[in-house]
Amino acid sequence: MINAAISHLAQQLNQQFKNNFQLAEDVVVVSNLVELDGSAAANANNKLVLTLVNIEKDNLPYRAQLPHRGNDRQAIHSNPLYLNLYVMMSANFGAGNYSEALKTISQAISFFQQQAIFDRQNSPGLDNRIEKLILDMENLKIPDLNNLWSLMGGRYLPSVLYRIRMITVDAGAIIGQVPMITDPNQNLLG
Repeated sequence: MINAAISHLAQQLNQQFKNNFQLAEDVVVVSNLVELDGSAAANANNKLVLTLVNIEKDNLPYRAQLPHRGNDRQAIHSNPLYLNLYVMMSANFGAGNYSEALKTISQAISFFQQQAIFDRQNSPGLDNRIEKLILDMENLKIPDLNNLWSLMGGRYLPSVLYRIRMITVDAGAIIGQVPMITDPNQNLLG
């Protein structure tokens, strides 16, 4: 599900770049910038890289879960889990292409400013398990940015951090059944 959400955003950005700049190949990739051994990720050179940097549970109650009713029993489902994904978008272009890096990240920011919500109405290719993606740009202070880049194992690149809200993880599993009351006026003392 997490991969589907981030990959969907990368596909949307790639389509936007192809439409606006008549590009034949993808500019946006979902990847680390640095491999576990410390070497540069091969598929991330001269690309706009989307990297997952954190996952957190969103504790805001978005909607009540409606029970599913059967004949004389009511199914109880587990509550859906709402996640916030923090995704770093980095323009990984060499020194000779720094201007291209700035142009690319500016275009991506502009795109997400114009379309900050992805749902099935405006984004039919969205995975069926995902109800909606809402993007919010996050501000980082310089020390926090330094810490994040240190954790990622790289040197600073033109980048922006987005929080992606309302990722619904709902297995649809039934966790129990309870009998339904059919006649609340029934004389119990009878």
